[in-house]
Amino acid sequence: MNYKTHPRDIPPAAVEKEIKFLQLLSKQFPSIESASTEIINLEAILNLPKGTEHFLSDIHGEYESFKHILSNASGVIRRRIDEIFGRRLHKMERQQLATLVYYPKGRLSVVKKKEKNLDDWYLHNLILLIEIARNLASKYTRSKIRKSLPNDFQYIIAELLNVNENLIDKEAYFEAILKSIIDLERADDFIYTLSELIQHLAIDRLHIVGDIYDRGPSADKVMDELLKHNAVDIQWGNHDMVWMGAAAGSLAYIAIVIRISARYDNLDTLEDGYGINLHPLLNFATEIYEGDNCALFTPKSGVDKLSGKQLEALKQVHKAISIIQFKLEGQIIQRNAEFGMADRSILDNIDYDKGTVIIEGSTYPLLDHYFPTIDPNDPFALTKEEQEVMVKLQESFLRSEKLQRHITYLYNKGSMYLKYNGQLLFHGAIPLSQDGTLKRIQWNGKILKGKELLDYFDVLARQAYYLSPKSKHKEKSLDILWYLWCGPDSPLFGKKKMATFERYFIEDVKTHKEERNPYFNYRDDVKIVREILSEFDVDPLSGHIVNGHVPVKVSKGENPVKADGQLIVIDGGMSKAYQKVTGIAGYTLIYNSYGLVLVAHHAFDSQLAAISLGKDMVSEAKYLMKTARRKRVSDTDIGEKLKQQIMDLKLLLAAYHYAFVKERK
Repeated sequence: MNYKTHPRDIPPAAVEKEIKFLQLLSKQFPSIESASTEIINLEAILNLPKGTEHFLSDIHGEYESFKHILSNASGVIRRRIDEIFGRRLHKMERQQLATLVYYPKGRLSVVKKKEKNLDDWYLHNLILLIEIARNLASKYTRSKIRKSLPNDFQYIIAELLNVNENLIDKEAYFEAILKSIIDLERADDFIYTLSELIQHLAIDRLHIVGDIYDRGPSADKVMDELLKHNAVDIQWGNHDMVWMGAAAGSLAYIAIVIRISARYDNLDTLEDGYGINLHPLLNFATEIYEGDNCALFTPKSGVDKLSGKQLEALKQVHKAISIIQFKLEGQIIQRNAEFGMADRSILDNIDYDKGTVIIEGSTYPLLDHYFPTIDPNDPFALTKEEQEVMVKLQESFLRSEKLQRHITYLYNKGSMYLKYNGQLLFHGAIPLSQDGTLKRIQWNGKILKGKELLDYFDVLARQAYYLSPKSKHKEKSLDILWYLWCGPDSPLFGKKKMATFERYFIEDVKTHKEERNPYFNYRDDVKIVREILSEFDVDPLSGHIVNGHVPVKVSKGENPVKADGQLIVIDGGMSKAYQKVTGIAGYTLIYNSYGLVLVAHHAFDSQLAAISLGKDMVSEAKYLMKTARRKRVSDTDIGEKLKQQIMDLKLLLAAYHYAFVKERK
């Protein structure tokens, strides 16, 4: 039987088998009429066009670029405006209308300074916004649209979106409502509401394929924006894992978060965004490294904005927390021999008298060998002062209400991977052996690979955050969480080692190389990509892998589309730190009812330029897959759930027919 089976064709035995469930279902649908009405509604939904999905990756705190891409839905809104008004509005008018949708408050402030007849402007633009909203709403049920509407203006917007086409003097009725809004001085609020509705209607579901945090200046603002969206899923990246571990109280992760923030001059995110008190660390660092120029710890960005004193203090903080990080990581490696990372402890391979270090059997001179806090006889031990600083920082991270709210959201919406509508989404890599087969890895007495391995790590990542600090498993789960950041078989990292120490202290660039997992050598191999899809129960012929993590070097001719279109890498450099390498400002992916669209973005100027000059982000869209038949909800994962609901309701109708369940009219 399937959802198309008629209730009268369902045999009594099939109904009796589910009788307890059907009795419960009858409380929700107490009559033949109510069950039949719901079936009709669900079948109508199945025939609607598939909702548009939006894929973003490797945001790395670049809030302005992220917000613009989100607001214009990777160009979806602008293309829709061009389709609707291409013959009615000039190009500049269409751009100004698009900017009004993206940044309604900013655009209104510009208009009010220039526009002489503001009421006419309001009326004209409200009519245009309603037309855009109505066009986008056409692919959703009225019920879904109603749930999307804010309480304020809910009735009015629902009325304007569904004006009866046969209504006499429809235009007069329409304008009368809008003029009342203008006369009551609610036009600004109505525009804000309509613009937000249009943005949400343009994208049915948002997929974030890892690395929201680090490098850019405003990861907290990115998280605030994500919290506004209901239909969001997140595939964790290794940089997200760092913040998840820090919020769980891991001292090593707290040190990593602060080190990366100092390296990119983003300590404001911690202090102003999350209220983390860094003064104990600042006081400690400036005292210990007074007189040390800390030259190796000059930040990668923001130097021109700092005074000499500020820069000196930042470098001292940067060095102090880096040494603490290396110590704490060494402790983790020492107590977890099964990680196979003894070669990464490093501090015990330094000759502190000669100022040299042994890396992979070779000796290298250190660029800086002033280590006043390291005891050569016990190099991984924190000094009393370092321990006090880290305890205070740990308290601050654990007590940050905003940070804990954001990380809870990451756990609630996030996972190691996701299967959704025939796509397999994960941030980094599926660990492979040199021959391209799934690598078998031993964890806790078990041999795991592929899907089992990622499922195992998913559980441990959650335990690291949610286990009580008193639990005997807490420290171990936090250590494994650290392994996911930089371990050689971590699916989120995908490299043999993380050469952080070498990049700071060793001039020889061959020590900086981070050898990738064989997965990255096989991403263009159709056979292996299909084997990975099969491992995760995704159709190997029609499915796709969507990846982030490693920036696509477009400037060097690298193609983000691999394995005959079945693997798509969408890390194209939204982070400004990568744009010199990638040559663009990021990729995004759109999956609409017509197919898959890859969008390449050029560098975004600023919100100010978009608002005042009408500048949009230049984006180039290309269909990777176009369907011969427009996909409908019935073709999606949600469609399968709806079909099951229809089948359940038809079983209930049969139960009413056979009098196994009594109607309650």
